[in-house]
Amino acid sequence: MRSIAKFCGQCSCGCPELFVDHKAPEERQVVITDDFGQRVEMSLDQFASVVAAAKSGALDSLALVH
Repeated sequence: MRSIAKFCGQCSCGCPELFVDHKAPEERQVVITDDFGQRVEMSLDQFASVVAAAKSGALDSLALVH
């Protein structure tokens, strides 16, 4: 797996991380891990949908503003 990005917040409990694993089955090539060791696996197409939603502003209301 290749690390693509870390999403570090304001806590000291670890950072969620985004990985791509081109050797995994197509439907599980994108992996997001959370602070607690849990994983979400999805296809590149599914992740592209998340990126498109973020770029369009559809996810802006979820962002916490400090």
